[in-house]
Amino acid sequence: MWPLGHVAVAYLCYAIATRVRFDARPAAIPVIILVFGSQFPDLVDKPLAWYLGVIPTGRTLTHSLFTIVPLSLAAYVLARAYDRREYGVAFAIGALSHVIVDAVPALWGEEGSADHLLWPVVGVEEYEQGPPTITALLQDSLTDPYFLSEFVFAALAFVLWRRHGYPGLGPLQRALERVTGRHREPRRDELE
Repeated sequence: MWPLGHVAVAYLCYAIATRVRFDARPAAIPVIILVFGSQFPDLVDKPLAWYLGVIPTGRTLTHSLFTIVPLSLAAYVLARAYDRREYGVAFAIGALSHVIVDAVPALWGEEGSADHLLWPVVGVEEYEQGPPTITALLQDSLTDPYFLSEFVFAALAFVLWRRHGYPGLGPLQRALERVTGRHREPRRDELE
């Protein structure tokens, strides 16, 4: 799955989790952490495999349940120590949804494998001709129904995110304003 699909699935899962647990909408900072968590496995594995060549593929180390589950638990314990449990929950939902969603095509019997979930206990097929390029991955994905489903998940997540008031966007805008030195005047409806 591509980054957009991972964010979308993670947001949908987190929105359901916060509704069930608190009967509330997701809060801003946990959503930012959720987005990071939803990309975390690729942010670690792709560079380690594609550019440094220290792991066999872009789906091994942090795509393995043997790594991502303890890491998610550690994130939760650390967040709990600072009385920010929801930050740990958000990271865990983002990271775990990522590795599980990457395994879905194999569960449908399509091309690919879910072996990464149990790496290094179960071996993974190494790259034959080196790591793939983004262009090659995109070309291979264009006719794949699984790839196209990401846009459905993204549309659903965007509608829900909008309905929730765009949680996470405000803190990011304020941080960007501080970094760039630009200050946006609040709209009239924001002052009321």
